[in-house]
Amino acid sequence: MGSRKVRVSETRRITEVEPVAKPQIAIYDTTLRDGSQHEGISFTLEDKIKIARRLDDIGIHYIEGGWPGSNPKDIRFFERARKLQFDNAKIAAFGSTRRANSKAKDDANLKLLIDSEAFVVTIFGKSWDFHVEQALRVPLDQNLEMIEDSVRFLKSHDREVVYDAEHYFDGFRHNPDYALATLRAATAGGADVIVFCDTNGGTLPKEVAKAIKAAKKVVSCPMGIHTHNDGGVAVANALVAVELGVSHIQGTVNGYGERCGNMNLITLIPTLQLKLGRICVPEDRLHKIYGLSHFVSETANLAPREYQPYVGSSAFAHKGGIHVDAVMKHPDTYEHVVPQTVGNTRRILVSELSGASNVCYKARDVGIELRKGSPETARILQEVKKLEDEGYEFEGAEASFELLLRKKLMERPKLFDLEKLEVIIEKHKQKRDYQEPGSDVVLKLRVGREERYVAAEGDGPVHAMDNALRKALCDFCPEMEQIRLIDYKVRVVNVRRGTAAKVRVLIESATDDEYWTTIGVSTNIIEASWQALVDGVEYGVWKLRGWK
Repeated sequence: MGSRKVRVSETRRITEVEPVAKPQIAIYDTTLRDGSQHEGISFTLEDKIKIARRLDDIGIHYIEGGWPGSNPKDIRFFERARKLQFDNAKIAAFGSTRRANSKAKDDANLKLLIDSEAFVVTIFGKSWDFHVEQALRVPLDQNLEMIEDSVRFLKSHDREVVYDAEHYFDGFRHNPDYALATLRAATAGGADVIVFCDTNGGTLPKEVAKAIKAAKKVVSCPMGIHTHNDGGVAVANALVAVELGVSHIQGTVNGYGERCGNMNLITLIPTLQLKLGRICVPEDRLHKIYGLSHFVSETANLAPREYQPYVGSSAFAHKGGIHVDAVMKHPDTYEHVVPQTVGNTRRILVSELSGASNVCYKARDVGIELRKGSPETARILQEVKKLEDEGYEFEGAEASFELLLRKKLMERPKLFDLEKLEVIIEKHKQKRDYQEPGSDVVLKLRVGREERYVAAEGDGPVHAMDNALRKALCDFCPEMEQIRLIDYKVRVVNVRRGTAAKVRVLIESATDDEYWTTIGVSTNIIEASWQALVDGVEYGVWKLRGWK
């Protein structure tokens, strides 16, 4: 064992222990190939190029661009990639061993891998005798020849060869001697890395450990791990593999992949780096992992996972009053790492479970100092709990909470007073197969001493109210030109009441620089929408004015 040093942080960690020499882990990203098999994902060529650049920027070592033999898009990706400069990553092309009853030098798919001009070539071969006999339908010995011949051919073309032992763990479980024989064949062919694949994703950590320990006796080159998450233990299996000496890890951003997904690099990298002292990406780039996760989810047109470890919006969110009180005294009490190290931030939620600490923290967050025992804090907390009991939920509507806070403290008057709101929805006899009903709004507002009376139309009642509000306030609030509504959600609060139930409306508004969410609750969906809409406008206007 080497010597260890203890680093004491004055501002954050109580103590952090790290080895003097940190072993390097090679991270192999397959988001562009395996990740694209995730249900609902269809990357364009430009998407793949952009993601590759972000992966390179954070310091990923290998980027698997696709399978040149499977589709024209992947062929074009490698044509584009050849013209690009990557500072950290090697681009890898993916394929399979040669076909049966042929030679590697004559195999069309292997030739396409060479033609891709990717310096790294990854091929998979069968490790499970069941697959060899039932899927390939070739003798077991012939499969061994296919593996060795394919690897040797690629090595003869001066390629770095990564051999993926497909279904290795299932194969080892059913016929360990044959599974190990496939590894010997890849080793004999000259593979640079041999990767143990849990292709079906159902292997448990104890089984992974047993199979890797056996493999270490026959594999002389560096070892890798490729796990799927069908059993919910893909990251755990990869961690077990690292502890046993595996130094090459394959996975995808956000765990995207077929069925339940691949091993999630966004979870694995910080865990290895911050907890096991294994360097995966440069230390000064680890904070970019939050941005990488969100960029890829946006590019894939999938909503970010709120509860994802390290990078989810809830990863460092605190709601219980006791928790918040402790975190305010020392973050280590309820946070396992510093949020900023992975690019995330701490969030304090305000709800009916909140204590005075939550309110004080949120107030401080927006530049307002409150004391835990003050009458103002008690009054705000009582109001929050009352509103949450009525169906409000300020966790996802922090702009509405800030408005509530400022109004209770008499820091901000209303922009206007409502005199009249009339919403008309007209549906006439259909002249076509389908015809949307029309929406008209009549709005009467008092702004200071002036009264505005306007009418507006819209594609629906919310759109019509938004148009009317803008029309009425345009002379008083020119800032409204910068504010736009970007999302609208409705949730039934008390479902057992049926059509008489309360609804909760969340409206997301934005400027070019930021976005915010506001809330409204009522048994009348129009009223709930109006509340959320008005809060969104008021918050945006005052924010743009600097709360002056």
